[in-house]
Amino acid sequence: MANVATAVDARTKPMTAEERKVIIASSLGTVFEWYDFYLYGTLAAIIGKQFFSQFPPATQAIFALLTFAAGFLVRPFGALVFGRLGDLVGRKYTFLLTILIMGLSTFAVGLLPSYDQIGVAAPIILVALRMAQGLALGGEYGGAVVYVAEHSPRNRRGFYTAWIQTTATMGLLLSLFVIVTLRLNMGEEAFATSQPILFGLQGGWRIPFLLSIILLIISIYIRLQMNESPLFKKMKEEGTQSKAPLSEAFGNWGNGKIVLIALFGLVVGQAVVWYTGQFYALFFLQTVLKIDLLTANVLIAWALIIATPFFLVFGSLSDRIGRKPVILAGCLLAAATYFPLFSALTTAANPTYSKAIETVKAEVRADPATCGSLFDPVGIRTFTTPCDVMRRTMSTQAFRYTLVDAPAGSPAQLVVNGGAPISFTDAPAFNAALGPAMVAAGYPAANDPGKVKVSGFFSALANGQSLTVIAILTIMVIYVTIVYGPIAAALVEFFPTRIRYTAMSLPYHIGNGWFGGLLPATSFAIVASTGDIFAGLWYPVIFALLTVVIGVLFVREKRDVDLAH
Repeated sequence: MANVATAVDARTKPMTAEERKVIIASSLGTVFEWYDFYLYGTLAAIIGKQFFSQFPPATQAIFALLTFAAGFLVRPFGALVFGRLGDLVGRKYTFLLTILIMGLSTFAVGLLPSYDQIGVAAPIILVALRMAQGLALGGEYGGAVVYVAEHSPRNRRGFYTAWIQTTATMGLLLSLFVIVTLRLNMGEEAFATSQPILFGLQGGWRIPFLLSIILLIISIYIRLQMNESPLFKKMKEEGTQSKAPLSEAFGNWGNGKIVLIALFGLVVGQAVVWYTGQFYALFFLQTVLKIDLLTANVLIAWALIIATPFFLVFGSLSDRIGRKPVILAGCLLAAATYFPLFSALTTAANPTYSKAIETVKAEVRADPATCGSLFDPVGIRTFTTPCDVMRRTMSTQAFRYTLVDAPAGSPAQLVVNGGAPISFTDAPAFNAALGPAMVAAGYPAANDPGKVKVSGFFSALANGQSLTVIAILTIMVIYVTIVYGPIAAALVEFFPTRIRYTAMSLPYHIGNGWFGGLLPATSFAIVASTGDIFAGLWYPVIFALLTVVIGVLFVREKRDVDLAH
């Protein structure tokens, strides 16, 4: 009974001043770092036009997403490099270095000339800067989480580390706030292209990147005031720290097995739910439903504001019932409801379009021998046959169609609602005929008044349509808080102090960097290859269910383990 009473007291007592300082210092620096990282994702459409202007618009969008994904692809390597450093020299100095790399890389993006100014060097340098950001973030998250966890009371570890979990969403929210404010004050054209900055550079989109230098200075100052983790100091004084964290963490099957269980039994599902709720939802609004950038950003921002406190709720809940049941319940809930949620989002945000995809019957009729696969997640394939060009064009414009086999040698044709066929002569002629034909059949025009639209941040709360969209988005972000709130505590509890930074960082960044970071591009490629706007949701649904199965079978609950081991 005494142990139970002690646990209850530990969970209910207020934070000490030192604990608050640790959480605030770690969280603020991480918020700024996520702000830097997410600026690119939020502005991907504009950046694609600036740095990949030599390609068609659809290819620009894919290359912009892939450059965004490049930062995620290198995150596991950052986890290895900086995780090893953190286990050798300490938590504090390692994430001082990571935030310096992140801040300088982000600032440099704001000063990078466009493709029209310096040619192919522009996208090459952009990819290099994104990779530097990814390497830095690969070391940053693990350092912040381990630092807070090693300062936390055992029975409040989920709640304390959940503050770090809010930082990704708060960084995204901060980036959205800066972007929306600039767009409203300078207008879309000035923000995208014409606003003079300095050194002959133009475009107000550069300002959020340049402002990161201020956040960098603040972050470095804050982190210089921090002390080293007490568990690391104790380990160093006793001379028990690892001499080779990488080989100790991954060079034997005992630890390697734990890394794999953590990855597939917890992190992969968490990652796909996170990126679906915060990134793919935004991408879906803009690219599929054709909602303007300002409106989409404002609606997502409100959902983030409403849902962010739930990170702390579910982190605290995991202190009571365990990390495993909370995370797996969130994965299962998301997998079971994503299809109806995105269907409801479509109906609420663009009702004319929602009706059209159900009532307009568009058929691409072609010789099946001329129709191939359209799956192109890396955006490098060139489609040449009329069948493939027609389907690719329809998919990128979010027109739903059915592929109908025609006799061998038949010309490729589009038939809308049984009307006169639109034959393919060349891509420009087909493009010119496609839009008017689909609008006449019932699809919304570009200026359709039925689409959700807001003129400012608070105007989103002034009508039922935007409130409905916010409510649906909020549900999806709450799913994010369920799976992400407890994940930090779950991961630090898997590994001993001597290799904790290295070992927990790798599965986290493989899961979030590869399985999560590649989700928008892969899901969009699935949509483009099938003609079904909801087909991309199979990616998060399948991986979330996979995590539930593996988690139930193999993950052991360790919420009250002593970290000093």
